[in-house]
Order: sequence, then structure tokens, then C-alpha cells
Amino acid sequence: MDGVHDMGGMDGFGPVRPEPNEPVFHEPWEARMLAMMRAMGATGLWTIDTLRFSRERLRPDLYLAASYYQRWLLGLEQLLVDGSLVAPDELAAGHALRPAAALPLGPFRRADVPRVAARGSFSRPATSPARFSTGERVRARNIHPRTHTRLPRYARGKAGVVERIEGCHVFPDAAATGRGEIPQWLYTVAFDSRELWGADADPTLTVSIEAFEPYLEPA
Repeated sequence: MDGVHDMGGMDGFGPVRPEPNEPVFHEPWEARMLAMMRAMGATGLWTIDTLRFSRERLRPDLYLAASYYQRWLLGLEQLLVDGSLVAPDELAAGHALRPAAALPLGPFRRADVPRVAARGSFSRPATSPARFSTGERVRARNIHPRTHTRLPRYARGKAGVVERIEGCHVFPDAAATGRGEIPQWLYTVAFDSRELWGADADPTLTVSIEAFEPYLEPA
């Protein structure tokens, strides 16, 4: 979706400046937020792409005013309400007002921590040959889906070269909206900066993105 979250290549936000000696968490509540997100992920009620889409759907004023973990919190609240696990009046009260809903995989326990903390694999067996080859020129399709996509806005309609074929993976655009995994080939595609941003761009820069096959067409 073309939301405020898709900031790549936009003016007005300033450079990204790494914080020297940045701590893992700036406030104790951020660590609790990460723990809650992991614990709710163990329920199997949604995917990582659904989580991303929940944050992308935040109102622009909320998204821009919120910190990183505040966006996590707001997105999780919306998923809990959408899934009938928490009611809006309970969020307003700050505590449960009725018995908890049953979870598909049962309650989260200490023994579940190693499973939840392990990084998942999104690679899947291919059902057809890859359409594009390394070194081939391709063009990112000029798409504007109303739901989640991993194709950044600044690359749409632009031509690049396939650097690597990354294998077949879960397709985020489908997984985010509950349509299943629908695995697709994934490519690393390199774009010249002047192709992306015109003649005023730094000619020494190349931008590489990971693009799923449905995002691409022959150049």
C-alpha cells in the first residue's frame, strides 16, 4: 500500500544518523513490548507480514508521531481487537473486563521461549522455474496495491539488473492478508541511482532491493 511508512527516497525526513553506543532498549517498556509481540506470535494467529501490515494501516499522524516500539504497540492492539482477543473497552480500561478467549495453540509457557525466539525460515519448494536469470535487465512493475507489499514505491516503473536469485519464499503480499503462502521466486535487483532519482543523483551509488517475481517484468 502507498502509506506514509514507505519513506524511501522521500525528502524532508533528513538523513538516518546511527546513535553512538545505542542501547538495545531506550526504556524498560520497550523490552516488555518485544516480549508481548513474541508471546502473541507463538499463538499462530498471524504472520510476520500481518504484523507489518497492521503498522502500515496506522493513521499517518499516529505513525509519524510514534516511536518504533509505539508503532509495534498500536499495531498489536489493532490485531488483538480484530481477532476478538481484546475489546476496545478493555484497552481503554487497561485490564481485562471478561474471561480470556481461548488460543488455538493454548497459553504461552516458558517452554515455548526457545521455539518463539528461533528465527523462522520462509524458504519454500519451487513449483515452477525462475522466470528471470542473473544479469538480466528487468523492470519493477508500477503497482499500487491497497494492501501490504514489499516493493518500495521509489523503485516502481524503474529498470535494474538481477544480481542474484534468492530462491523461492513465502509471498508477503498474500500472507499479510490471509491468502496463504503462495510461494514466489525472490531476486536481488540492482538499480542505478540515476535511474531511480534522475540526473541529480550520485552516479557512484547503486541501490539493491529484494523483489519477488510478481513485482518484475522484462525491461
